[in-house]
Amino acid sequence: VQLQASGGGLVQAGGSLRLACAASGRSFSDYPLAWFRQAPGKEREFVAVHRRAYGATYYGDSAKGRFTISRDNAKNTVYLQMNSLEPEDTASYYCAASSTRLIVGMIRRQDSYDYWGQGTQVTVSS
Repeated sequence: VQLQASGGGLVQAGGSLRLACAASGRSFSDYPLAWFRQAPGKEREFVAVHRRAYGATYYGDSAKGRFTISRDNAKNTVYLQMNSLEPEDTASYYCAASSTRLIVGMIRRQDSYDYWGQGTQVTVSS
């Protein structure tokens, strides 16, 4: 199984980016796909999760109202649309997939996810 993240880059504050993460090796249509991020000197934090096909989405506090997670099961891909970006959003963004149907209490935990992408860098300039 491989997760390939893409779409990062340099953007000015207030701008937008759309990240994509394509999974290969197995289908995750019935399982959670998530995004985490890690800024320099900080711990990795939960950004958003799409629990499964037609399922619920959940967001970390920093993402609420600005980021939208979506998925295309035909492409085995999860997306993160990021709007109104701020310098504080600068980080490496990682996609993650779980091989189990997580309960709500587990969706924000890094150790709930079995597969991780390589990370894509997002830099927001002020």
